[in-house]
Amino acid sequence: MDAVSSGAARPRVRMTGAQRRQQLLDIGRELFAQRGYEATSIEELAARADVSKPVVYEHFGGKEGLYAVVVDREMQRLLDRFASAFAAGGHPRDLLERAALVLLDYIEEDTDGFTVLSRDSPVTSASGTYSSLIGEVARKVEHILGSQFDARGYDRHLAELYSQALVGMVALVGQWWLETRTPGKREVAAHLVNLAYNGLAHLDPAPGLADAPES
Repeated sequence: MDAVSSGAARPRVRMTGAQRRQQLLDIGRELFAQRGYEATSIEELAARADVSKPVVYEHFGGKEGLYAVVVDREMQRLLDRFASAFAAGGHPRDLLERAALVLLDYIEEDTDGFTVLSRDSPVTSASGTYSSLIGEVARKVEHILGSQFDARGYDRHLAELYSQALVGMVALVGQWWLETRTPGKREVAAHLVNLAYNGLAHLDPAPGLADAPES
């Protein structure tokens, strides 16, 4: 009986410190997305990783530390996506289209990450909260809009207002689309651009995107 029991026991996987840290981050990301910060316990985090609670404390100092690192990592991922999309500059309409698709792509491909970011954060991470991330994206947009305003003779000081409005609209629609997932991603992006670029007085009844559709 003892021999059978010991043979059936699951062997603990040995990992390097870096591998264990990454494992805990991945498990934390999933649990925080599913349950939220308050409902996630150190006990469950440790059980999922098949380690003792002191191992979690050793790597992150506790649940709060793990949560903060998860949030910082996801914020950087999303910022990197926006930075890459904005690197080429371009016409404001193209910029808005790329911004909408960046966020919707991230929601579709990294749903857990976006869910963690868009929840009300109970702790302060190094990068801040979802609202501060959106503010940073808006500042990048403001820089690009400022040059466009100069070229068209508009008041450059208004670029900040417009960038906050445009990015805020995309961010809120993204949170709504996280739950509904309908209509499709490209259709949502097209309607965002339609409203932002054409305005309510000149809405296109059948908007589309300027870039070629994905194959």
